[in-house]
Amino acid sequence: MTFPIMPSHGERRRTLNKAGFFLSAATGAMLMASGAAAQTSSTPAPAPSPAPPAATVPPAGADTPIVPDSQFQKELPALDPDLSKPLEPLSTFQGPAPATAKPGQPAAAAAQPAPAITPAGTFPPVTEPADPALTDPLTPIDQFQLATPAPDAKAATDAPPPVIRYTVTIGGLKQIGLEGRFRSLSALEDGDGKATNGAMVSARTKEDELLAVRLLRSEGYYDGTASTTITQVPDAPGRLAVTVTTVPGPRYDFGQIRIQGAETNPAGIARDALKLKTGTPIVAADVEAAEANVRLRLPQQGYPFVDVGQRDVLLDPATHVGDYTLPVDPGPRSTFAGFTTEGKLAFDAHHVGVLARFKRGELYDSRKVDDLREAMVATGLFRTVAARPERTGQTAPDGTEYVNIRVHQEAGPARTLSGTAGYNTGQGFRAEATWEHRNLFPPEGALRITGIAGTQEQSLVVQFQRSNAGQRDRTLLLQAEAGRQDLPAYRAYIARLYGLVSRTSTPIWQKVWTYSYGAELVASNEDEKNFPKISITNAHFIAGLIGQVGYDRSNSLLDPTKGFRIGLRTNPEISLREPTKPYVRNIVDGSVYYPATDSLTVAGRVRVGSILGAKLSDLPPSRRIYGGGGGSVRGFGYQELGPKDASGTPTGGRSQIEFSLEARYRFGNYGIVPFIDAGQVYDSPYPKLSGLRYGAGIGGRFYTNFGPLRADIATPIGRKKGESRIAVYVSIGQAF
Repeated sequence: MTFPIMPSHGERRRTLNKAGFFLSAATGAMLMASGAAAQTSSTPAPAPSPAPPAATVPPAGADTPIVPDSQFQKELPALDPDLSKPLEPLSTFQGPAPATAKPGQPAAAAAQPAPAITPAGTFPPVTEPADPALTDPLTPIDQFQLATPAPDAKAATDAPPPVIRYTVTIGGLKQIGLEGRFRSLSALEDGDGKATNGAMVSARTKEDELLAVRLLRSEGYYDGTASTTITQVPDAPGRLAVTVTTVPGPRYDFGQIRIQGAETNPAGIARDALKLKTGTPIVAADVEAAEANVRLRLPQQGYPFVDVGQRDVLLDPATHVGDYTLPVDPGPRSTFAGFTTEGKLAFDAHHVGVLARFKRGELYDSRKVDDLREAMVATGLFRTVAARPERTGQTAPDGTEYVNIRVHQEAGPARTLSGTAGYNTGQGFRAEATWEHRNLFPPEGALRITGIAGTQEQSLVVQFQRSNAGQRDRTLLLQAEAGRQDLPAYRAYIARLYGLVSRTSTPIWQKVWTYSYGAELVASNEDEKNFPKISITNAHFIAGLIGQVGYDRSNSLLDPTKGFRIGLRTNPEISLREPTKPYVRNIVDGSVYYPATDSLTVAGRVRVGSILGAKLSDLPPSRRIYGGGGGSVRGFGYQELGPKDASGTPTGGRSQIEFSLEARYRFGNYGIVPFIDAGQVYDSPYPKLSGLRYGAGIGGRFYTNFGPLRADIATPIGRKKGESRIAVYVSIGQAF
């Protein structure tokens, strides 16, 4: 908001209110600033009208009348005595006598007939029209023909009016850094130097004159003025020169800055939030931002019902200083009480409390209410959802007032039919279709059926998932799947039962600790060369447990620029057929992020994997460790990295080690990421550092509000026969 103030050098102090009016402290008169400040050189100010002569007034309290009553009555004229006579009855009333002819005047001239009176409800007779066509019957509408007049040949050949062209010169704004802003908002500049007539140029010029004054005042130049001139360019008909001249004058700075209203607890919350400093220029954008920060910060610190009033700025033209006062009513200091919900419900108030990250008795914080609303939106169950505090009038033990959170729900469609399709150089074509009911078993109990058809996989998956199961972001997943896999390392028919309880990070709430635990049962027919027959006799039956824990100290889930992450996954498994040898699959991941500059982040990753307790030949191909792909060593296809048999088929291994190094350079919403990866898969149960293979490439990033879109292209260094020349990877989020 700008501060349109008209300077008046005859006054000592001036007050500026929020509505943009100038209030004289000496006279108390309000003056509209924008109309008085803009001065046009061709429009002089009107001269003041002469004062009227003063009237003579008798002294107060005099008892002598101006005119005595006796004199007043005497001067009144006498009344006609006939006015007091009674009126004659209407039946005997006679009109005036007929006029008699004067001497020398014919009698016919004196006797004039009375005008004819038409009785009520009748009309005077209509005389016959002079045009007989008016009495002819109308032509039937189906025979009526409309004759269109021929176009005016002269009008068709008239040339369009000439266009007025003009140039714009601006003076006085460049020196204070406002010329660019002026041109971006200018009506003259928006017209591209062309107008239909001179009146349009004049109107644009007047608008820009007022714009210049508003810009000056928005930056603290309250005594600034602007004037404009329009001149005809010599020897150039139809061309005008427009000049906008400004005189900024002195710039006003903040003097005293004061918050007016009840004090907060702790004291000074409002003043700390008002980021204005004495001695700095009075800039409108800074004032608005500071006041908005007060409205934001107080609800975050226990004051949900804060009311920020109209600012008052008292300007002193002698010192060019403005004293600033802001009325702030913080309202009652409040703590959370409970929840109420209304509208078309997807779930009840109890489940709303599961999603909330605050408890009864905690100090009110608007950020936690916003987080609750975002968590409800993330369920995907609502068309709209709103959450706001409501006063209860109840006092908490600490003296604060309890507030309820009223949640308004408008449940949306719970069923979704979706599909995806894509191509990956390592995995080929893949299409996926899903039907889902997100709230079949309230609250948030979803049933999902997915069909997958692709070059390497064809399967059917049925899932039951309960999100926020008794705790925010805790998920219960039960899954059954059956399918056919045609991978570089093996061909298989696999059926799987799977159960998992997990608590993971989300873009709304990134957690330091995450975990998951569960169990699975797998039955498969597998072969490294050809598709086997589906046979229970030759099938592998594996039972296992799942355990995973993560520790995250990075600053972002999808685009970290500093911090580190560590993850550990362990899977104790056992074959249910002879020989029943147990073994443990372990994987440790670690990554670190270092901000070298504001636009460059160096990121590194290491992964170590191991299978302990079983020989390679005792493990089904699907339970071995493989390398290569977008989440492994880029440049190599999926499962292409590691030991291979004589025919070039990957055999997998029992251990692995991987390294990655990236330089993530960002400019605006785009980024370039050169990278190098290294790794290898080994037959031994413990990884080594020998025989490492390398892949290198470059990636592009497009940064969005939900995370970067990643596209990487890589090639293996020292490529061998059968290995891909180039691999392309596309996903959401960084590689690690």
